[in-house]
Amino acid sequence: MKRLSFIGTFACMLGLVGSSHAQAIPAATRAGSLQLGAGVSLANSDYTPEKIKGITIYGTFDLTRHLGIEGDIHKVSILTPADVGEDSYLIGPRYVFRHKRFSPYAKALFGVGRLQFQYDTSPHATFTYGIYAFGGGLDIRATHHINVRAFDLEYQRWPGFSTNGLTPIVGTIGMAYSFR
Repeated sequence: MKRLSFIGTFACMLGLVGSSHAQAIPAATRAGSLQLGAGVSLANSDYTPEKIKGITIYGTFDLTRHLGIEGDIHKVSILTPADVGEDSYLIGPRYVFRHKRFSPYAKALFGVGRLQFQYDTSPHATFTYGIYAFGGGLDIRATHHINVRAFDLEYQRWPGFSTNGLTPIVGTIGMAYSFR
């Protein structure tokens, strides 16, 4: 009887071996990939004929290999020949096409825009609008932790500004630190 129990137990164990998976759970998984960066921006303000310049702070968090979130703060009111600045604070989804060191992406952002009049002869005036932007660009991995933003273009739409709205185009180049 002991021998029969032993053979039965051994047969059951052999039967379960095929259904058990001997592979370990991947240890290199991560919740996401974060990068924080800064750059210089040039904008076609669509309010004055002169280009305006400033800085941009941006961050991305990639949830999967292709899908992520991007947030941008464009402070394009630093060099304003016509004393008109356009700052924007945007966040939204982005889609990344990764290929080796290159990461081209497309994005749709939503947020707030601030139009500033900085004339010396009159008091400063600031107006705030709800805005949205569509854009894309190219990030290049320079080292394991440094990404270069070769270019980023955004077509912004400020629908609350006058009857036709304001449609600035903002271009940015910069560099980011990636937390991998």
